[in-house]
Amino acid sequence: MNAPLKRVDPDAEPTAPVLPSETEAEPTATEPQMTTEAEVKPKGRRRLLMFSVPVLLALAGGYVWLTGGRYVTTDNAYVHQPMVSISPDVSGRISEVDVIENQLVQAGMPLFRLDPEPLSIALAEAEAALASAQLSVAQLRAAYDTAQAKLAATLHIKDVRDREFDRQKELASRGISSSASLDESTMAVYTSENDVSLARAAVESAAAALGGDPAIKTDDFPAVRTALAKRAAAKRNLSKAEVLAPVTGIISQIESLNVGQYVTPAATVASIVKTGETWIEANYKETQLETLKIGQPVEVDIDAYPGVKLDGIVESISSATGSQFSLIPAQNATGNWVKVVQRLSIRIGVTPDPAHPLRDGMSTSVSIDTGLSRLDKLK
Repeated sequence: MNAPLKRVDPDAEPTAPVLPSETEAEPTATEPQMTTEAEVKPKGRRRLLMFSVPVLLALAGGYVWLTGGRYVTTDNAYVHQPMVSISPDVSGRISEVDVIENQLVQAGMPLFRLDPEPLSIALAEAEAALASAQLSVAQLRAAYDTAQAKLAATLHIKDVRDREFDRQKELASRGISSSASLDESTMAVYTSENDVSLARAAVESAAAALGGDPAIKTDDFPAVRTALAKRAAAKRNLSKAEVLAPVTGIISQIESLNVGQYVTPAATVASIVKTGETWIEANYKETQLETLKIGQPVEVDIDAYPGVKLDGIVESISSATGSQFSLIPAQNATGNWVKVVQRLSIRIGVTPDPAHPLRDGMSTSVSIDTGLSRLDKLK
């Protein structure tokens, strides 16, 4: 809509147009001074904050850094427990299995049994061999006694013939006996001497067959000792037909324990994880080892049990890095050598918590309390 027209009085005096600048009041002399002071105060505060906050942060960071460094941590740490491989001492076919997978077994508990019949037969053969060896010793003793008796007999015969030779010699010197009789006596003496020599050799041979000691005990004779050892081995093998747990722990990996399966001493058929001995193997960087010592306290966090902390102690520090124990150690004498930070294994003894059992291979995080902060090192 159009605005209504304003009526103009022709008798009224014309008025001059009003300018905007003439209607505004002129500022007083004090207003600019008040605005400047109000603006200066916020600017000063901002400058103070701009300088003080970084300084405070730097001081706080420096304090934290200087008072830190007491705890050396790593998450490259794992639970370890001794693992014992189970294998039979003798070959045989499994006839009975007494355990199941992941069963807790006590030391001396039967695990499985082998068929004892072949082992019993081997024991019977060993006992027969022992009896045969003992019989041989008895025969050798009899041969030695016979050789001694023959020697004694030939010595007596020689003594008689020596006396006969002396008589014939005296008679011949008197002319009473003939030369033929003297010759016969002489031949008889020679024959008896030869018989004595043969008898002595037979005695020596019989003594040598007895090991050079005719008074040797039967069980000390070499052949008998060999037979005794074979019989003892056969008895041991028969006793090993029942395989017992060597340690207390949890048996695992029993897939090869099946009735009817033939096993040998070189084959591992199961494993027992010894739960009574547990430690942590922490792999620290070589740059973290400066303040680590044996006997320092350790705090252990188990990944499987969030919030659970176990106490431990540094037991030992490895004598070489892990790469040195590898099958093929690294060779750095080449042109393309790249320096890599090495790690050393630290064994940490841990106090177990029955409510939170540890298993071999569990991941952990460990923190070793060195007792020295960076500020202490600077003193």
